Amino acid sequence: MKKKNDLNLQDAMKEMIQEYRLAPQLNETKVRTLWHDLMGKTISTYTSNIQVRKNVLYLTILSAPLRHELSFAKDKIRTLLNDELGEEYIKEVVIR
Repeated sequence: MKKKNDLNLQDAMKEMIQEYRLAPQLNETKVRTLWHDLMGKTISTYTSNIQVRKNVLYLTILSAPLRHELSFAKDKIRTLLNDELGEEYIKEVVIR
C-alpha cells in the first residue's frame, strides 16, 4: 500500500535539488565532464579552466591556434552541451 506522501527516488532527488538550490553547481559539474567527453583528449589537454557563471561558459585555452579555431565553433559548442544537458543552460560561450 502506497502512502500519499511517498515519492519515487527520482522525484525526491529533484525536489531536494530544487529545495537546496543545487542545480547550478550540478550543471557546472556536468558541463566540465561533458567538455572532456565531447571534445576528446587533445582539446581537453589544452583546456586549463572551465567555469560557468550566470549561464555563460568561460573556457581558458592554452593554445592560440586552438583558441582561434574554437572561437569559430562557439555556437556548435553551446548547442552540443545544451543537447547533452537536455535544457537550454548555456547561453553564451567565451573563449579566453
